[in-house]
Amino acid sequence: MTPFPFFFIIVFFCLFPFLPSSSSLHYPYNYSLHIDCGSLSNSTDIFNTTWVSDRYFTGGAISVVSEPLYFQHSQEKTLRYFPISSGKKNCYVIPNLSSGRYQLRTFTVYDNYDGKSHSPSFDVSVEGNVVFQWRSPWHEDISRAGAYSDLFFTVSDDEANVCFYSIATDSPVIASLEITQIDPASYLVNDTSILVNYGRFSSGSDQWGPGFSNDTDRFGRSWQSDAKFRSKVAGKTTGATVKAISAIKNVINVDRAPNYFPLKLYQSAVTVIGEGGEFLEYQLPVDAKLDYLLWFHFAEIDVSVNKAGKRVFEIVVNGENVSRVDIYKEVGSFAAYDFKYVVKNLSSAELSVRFVPIVGAPVICGLENYAIIPADLKTLPAQVVAMKALKESLKVPDRMGWNGDPCAPTTWDAWEGVTCRSTTNGSLVISQIDLGSQGLKGYISDQIGLLSNLVSLNLSSNSLGGSLPWGLSQKSLVKLDLSNNKFTGPLPDSLASSPLQIVFLNGNALEGQVPEELLSIGVHGGAIDNFAGSSRL
Repeated sequence: MTPFPFFFIIVFFCLFPFLPSSSSLHYPYNYSLHIDCGSLSNSTDIFNTTWVSDRYFTGGAISVVSEPLYFQHSQEKTLRYFPISSGKKNCYVIPNLSSGRYQLRTFTVYDNYDGKSHSPSFDVSVEGNVVFQWRSPWHEDISRAGAYSDLFFTVSDDEANVCFYSIATDSPVIASLEITQIDPASYLVNDTSILVNYGRFSSGSDQWGPGFSNDTDRFGRSWQSDAKFRSKVAGKTTGATVKAISAIKNVINVDRAPNYFPLKLYQSAVTVIGEGGEFLEYQLPVDAKLDYLLWFHFAEIDVSVNKAGKRVFEIVVNGENVSRVDIYKEVGSFAAYDFKYVVKNLSSAELSVRFVPIVGAPVICGLENYAIIPADLKTLPAQVVAMKALKESLKVPDRMGWNGDPCAPTTWDAWEGVTCRSTTNGSLVISQIDLGSQGLKGYISDQIGLLSNLVSLNLSSNSLGGSLPWGLSQKSLVKLDLSNNKFTGPLPDSLASSPLQIVFLNGNALEGQVPEELLSIGVHGGAIDNFAGSSRL
C-alpha cells in the first residue's frame, strides 16, 4: 500500500487551513481538533481556527522545515519527528472522544528538515490498523511541498491512537493532525473498516475545499480537479473534447445527512462534445490487494435535458457494467443524485471507471474512491488497561515504544518485551512479558491481575521494589522470574494456586512463609530457587 495515490500535493501559494469559520452553521457534530505538530504554543489562523500545540499528545522531538518562508501557515512549518531513541513505535493519543465516526486528516512534509536529503520510510496506523505506508524516496513535489491525506474511522472507546512506526533507523515525521467528528452513518461500509482516500475529484472546477481554498466542506474534504484522473475521451470521432458546464441556479438536495456533500460539488460538471458515442474514462490508482468504495455524484444541470430519456449512460467499472444512469428520471433537473459501488477482486494497480453513452452524452459532477481497510485484531480492552498501568508502574522507558495498542497492528511486533497471541473469539491477549535487565525502577501494578492469559513474566535484574501484588497469581502463569530486584514483604498466598513450573525470587528482601505448593515445584520436575532447605524466605 503506497501513500502517493491518495495524498493531495499542495503547493505553497494555494495552501489554506482546514475548516473556515463558516463551519459554525448548524451541524449536529461539532467536535474538531487541529494539532500543530512540533509547535511550542497554540495559535489562531486567519479563519479563526485554533491550532493547539502537540506537546501534551506525544513524545519525540521537534523541528522546522528547511525553508519556512516557502510555507504560508505555521502548521505546515513546524514538524514532529521520532528518532530511533524514542522507540520504533510512537503515538498521538487523543483523549476524551465520544464513541462514533471521525475523519482524520494529516499534513506530511519532509523538506530536508534534517539536512540528510533522505526522505524517511515509516508506517502510520490508526486505532491499530496500518493506513499509510511512506517509502523513500518520496515524490519530489510531496517531499518539498507536503501532502494532505484523509480517512474515515470509528472510535469505540474514549480515545483515538495515531501511531508512527520507524523502519530501520528512519525517523517518522508529521506536520499536522486534524480530527473531526462526522455523522455515524457517513460512508458506512461496516462498523469496523477504515476508509482511506485514494482519490476525490470535482468535475469542471479546480481543486477546492480545505487545503486549497476557503470553500466550505463540513467534513473538511478536499476536492481535486478531475483532470488529474481523466485518461481519455474516445468514441466515433477523434475530435471529441471534454466540456465543462456550470449550473445557472443552485442544485437542491445537497448538504444533507449523513454525508453532507457540499453544494459546490454539484454546481459544475463535465460532459463530452463530438459527433456522438464518445465516452469519458478515469483511471484511479489503487492497491490491488484491497477492496474499494466508489461514490458517484451527479446532477442534471443542462437546461436542454428537460425530460427522462434525453441523457442516459452506462457506468462501467473495470469492464463490468454496474449501472445505467438517467439522472432526470431519478431526481429531475438541478437535484443531486448519488450512489455507491464496492469494487472487489482487483488485478492491477489501476481502477478504470468509464461513462458510456446510450442516449446523448455522459455527465459527471464528481467521484470519490476509498480503500476499504479491514479492521485488524485488537488487544482485549481489559488487558490494554493492565498494560498501560504496568507501563506507568514499571516506569518503562520511552525507547521501548510502549504506545498505542500493545499487540496491534499484527503486521508489526508487539510492544518491546511483550509477546501476544490471538484467541478463538478474535482478540489479542498478552502471553509473555520479558523485561529483564531494562533498568526499571518502579513497582508491579495490581492491574497485572487483568492479564488472565499471561504464561511467562520475567522482570529480573532491575531495581523494582514494593510488595508483590495479589493479582500476580494467574491460572495461566507457568514461569515467574523476579530475581535480583528490591521486592519486600511476603509472597501472596494466591501465588500457590498458579500452575507455576519455574520460579526465581532470589536477590530480593522478601520474607515470610513459602507456600508448600511452591516448594514442591522442584520435586515435580520444575525449577525453583534454593531456599537453603528452609520453608521461609
